[in-house]
Amino acid sequence: MEVYGYFRSSAAYRLRIALNLKGLTAEQHFIHLRRKEQSSPGYLAVNPMGLVPALVEDGRTLTQSLAIIEYLDETHPTPLLLPRDPFDRAWVRSVALAVACDIHPVNNLRILNHLRDDLGQDEQARNAWYAHWVAEGFRGLEAMLAASPRPGTFCFGDVPTLADICLVPQVFNAERMNCPLDAYPTLRRVADAARALPAFQAAEPGRQPDAD
Repeated sequence: MEVYGYFRSSAAYRLRIALNLKGLTAEQHFIHLRRKEQSSPGYLAVNPMGLVPALVEDGRTLTQSLAIIEYLDETHPTPLLLPRDPFDRAWVRSVALAVACDIHPVNNLRILNHLRDDLGQDEQARNAWYAHWVAEGFRGLEAMLAASPRPGTFCFGDVPTLADICLVPQVFNAERMNCPLDAYPTLRRVADAARALPAFQAAEPGRQPDAD
């Protein structure tokens, strides 16, 4: 199993957490996004989308962090990262997708670079953009979790799931960008509980070999 990633990528961060929770190891290939290594012909041959992470196993390639994580959950089902009950499984996915589809895509590096390089937005404007979309997403997620009986120690009960795997990197990045988080006590509590686990700690960006 080979994994292509970048220490600061939220999507690659998710996959590292999942691998750690599963007790799986993979050969690591580091794709430095700020040096535009994702656009090199060699990497585009692996993932034509030019994004991380990518997983290669037995000569076959998967892209998109949630698709990879669900593949790992099906092929290595201990511990389960999605509940068995269909409704609960869909609910956990809905939390994960709120991060992965609604918050993260409008704030990832290529969007921020476009705001700077093509639209001429300065750092203050880019930071305001980032904080706006974090607040939009976290406001809804906070209400969703606070109103549901499903959260326990984590987003769903007392074991980490795909929802926590997506939430923690987004909270980490929001903190790094100095986004106010006082209005989201449930999200902060859950993220703090998850980040206390060794599997989440070992996946932190600053602990990766390619951290710079």
